[in-house]
Amino acid sequence: MCPVDVYEYFLIVVVDLTSLRVNDYLFKLLLIGDSGVGKSCLLLRFADDSYLDSYISTIGVDFKIRTVEQDGKTIKLQIWDTAGQERFRTITSSYYRGAHGIIIVYDVTDQESFENVKQWLNEIDRYASENVNKLLVGNKCDLPNRAVSYESAKAFADEVGIPFMETSAKDATNVEQAFMAMTADIKNRMASQPANNARPPTVQLQGQPVNQKGGCCSS
Repeated sequence: MCPVDVYEYFLIVVVDLTSLRVNDYLFKLLLIGDSGVGKSCLLLRFADDSYLDSYISTIGVDFKIRTVEQDGKTIKLQIWDTAGQERFRTITSSYYRGAHGIIIVYDVTDQESFENVKQWLNEIDRYASENVNKLLVGNKCDLPNRAVSYESAKAFADEVGIPFMETSAKDATNVEQAFMAMTADIKNRMASQPANNARPPTVQLQGQPVNQKGGCCSS
């Protein structure tokens, strides 16, 4: 297990230990996409309702937690950000492990970041669970120098079969709606599964409940 995996492993343990039986659901959400598209700013806006023009994230794994209410259910969201790792292509499979939902972010003023969405979808197919919920987000829609039209992005999202939304972390446009729509989709999927798969979460190590089989997980 590499140092990044070890770091993420203990982060997951610590975060999950704080969530024992307090919430109806515990969902792990991921933000992925090219560097500079505004993932960290989206995370800050949703979790803290704040925005920093010069936000600098440390290299590694960053996450924030927010608890929300939906349909009478208390849902704790663990929202994970690559925090710069995507620049070095060092995102490991452990980052995707146990994720319930993944938000793929591109910059509407950067055509290349949109074209690279296909690569990020391939990463999801390779590392994430088969039924993980996905959402395509075009960020920075407040800026005038648009390179990717809403219509072309929507057509692409329809083609690959995932929901699509444009956001602005700067002025908060659709940020709340994006995360809450993702949360609702996950909750509905979980509710449609057998009861033992939709029960409130227990302590989890890398996505596996420890009360199923001992306390060890595959690496």
